[in-house]
Amino acid sequence: MKLVLATRNIGKVYELTAMLNTSHPHQNIQLLSLQDFPNAPEVIEDGDTYEENAAKKAVVISDYTGHRTLADDAGLEVDALDGAPGIHSKRWAGEDATDTIRVQKMLLALKGEENRNARFVAAIAIAEPMTKHNEHDPNTLKQKRSYITDRVQVVIGKCEGHITHTPAGNSGFGYDPIFVPSGYEKTFAELGDVIKNQISHRCEALRLALKIL
Repeated sequence: MKLVLATRNIGKVYELTAMLNTSHPHQNIQLLSLQDFPNAPEVIEDGDTYEENAAKKAVVISDYTGHRTLADDAGLEVDALDGAPGIHSKRWAGEDATDTIRVQKMLLALKGEENRNARFVAAIAIAEPMTKHNEHDPNTLKQKRSYITDRVQVVIGKCEGHITHTPAGNSGFGYDPIFVPSGYEKTFAELGDVIKNQISHRCEALRLALKIL
């Protein structure tokens, strides 16, 4: 079975591939990503929830590639910021911001704040490509104005923790250098990929998504 990972983020591709291979090492899944489809359309993440963004990416890319597609949308929710940046985590510091800039903006936003509780949230959607059977279904995407249909399933994973005062660690990506998961004393970036891929929000969501696969 071919499964397309709907992302160009090398860090996500590596992370999801490692998780899938660890969870289902004997499963006959040929993993592809948008690196294999350089002309795939850019999907605008304009949904109001992680679920909507993940579902939209999964449906658009599955229709483009003709293969079952897995897409995710994730974000960091910080209690002291009323849940921000949330679904805007990637673009919170600007469209072209680097991970370093995002981290620094977060630390500045929490300067002097005692409550540093936060959580990572991930939605993973798995969509089937359009077929003759569902192409003219009355519940088409345009009519429903929603990408969450009977051919896409979405699951949610969370990882509770807190934000540190200074970055630490060199692995991972995004906000990993300043996020310490509950029950640990090191950041995701310090814990490394092996441990992170066992306890992360994306891992929890992927465990649920594997039941769909």
